[in-house]
Amino acid sequence: MTCDHGKALALAKAGQWDAAHDLVQPYGDRNSCLIHAYLHRVEGDNSNARYWYRKAGETMPDNTLEEELRRLWGAIERAELEAAEQEAEVGEVTDWRILRFEHDRN
Repeated sequence: MTCDHGKALALAKAGQWDAAHDLVQPYGDRNSCLIHAYLHRVEGDNSNARYWYRKAGETMPDNTLEEELRRLWGAIERAELEAAEQEAEVGEVTDWRILRFEHDRN
């Protein structure tokens, strides 16, 4: 089972901190840890945020919360694209975003 990173970020953007936190808390993958860290920055708990950034293999960035949210969206999109490309290599394209990406590249 994997975390729905896009949903977690959408919840965070909508101000639903508890729901976003509950969604990422059980997971230890890199992107879940980054989102978890961001959420603790939002609440002002920088000590806890630094812990989660370290778990993700990063230091806490010196950017605004808005900039970090954009950075995380980009990271999630890249991860989804990489996973989709791997699926496409074995003929298992199941995501419309891949088709849209391919169309936009041409």
